[in-house]
Parts: sequence; structure tokens; C-alpha cells
Amino acid sequence: MATAKPAAKKATAAKTTRQPSAAFMKPLTPSAHLAAVVGTTPLPRTEVVKKLWEYIKKHNLQDAANKRMINADAKLKPIFGKDQVSMFEMTKLVGAHLK
Repeated sequence: MATAKPAAKKATAAKTTRQPSAAFMKPLTPSAHLAAVVGTTPLPRTEVVKKLWEYIKKHNLQDAANKRMINADAKLKPIFGKDQVSMFEMTKLVGAHLK
């Protein structure tokens, strides 16, 4: 004698396209050290990180044992301030070089 519970209605959210945050899309000027890697033109944060990853992969700077770690070369060391950083720490350190 089990009674069936009526199926709960799921709230359907209206489909909206997600707009990027204006803070991420605002062009920022890189510092002299960062400009040596990404160029001198003002770029949004997303593009700066994208260009950094292109540089890192081009110069094979990811640690072989742990791909989340990035080994700094002569151009990246002034930006990072140390020989090796995690990819999560990298974005934080790069933010200090953008105005």
C-alpha cells in the first residue's frame, strides 16, 4: 500500500547567454618585464594569460614530472620572482604586472 509521490517540478531557468565580466575584458598595460613576453599593447587579462601559456609551451617550460608547475626562464623570473610557480599562482603574480 505504498502511495506514489507526485514528481517534483524542476524550476527551469531561462536560457541566457553568459556575458564576460567587464573587468576581465578591460585592456590593461603590461609592465616592462611582462611586455618582453606578451608585447607592449594593452590586452585583457584573458589574452595576457593566453599569450603566457603560448610562450610557456613554445619554450617547453612546464615541469616534466608535474605539468602544473612552470619553470621560469630569464624572461619569466622577474615576473614570478622565483624559479618555479604553480599555474594557479602564475595568474596571481601576473596580475601585479598589469595596470
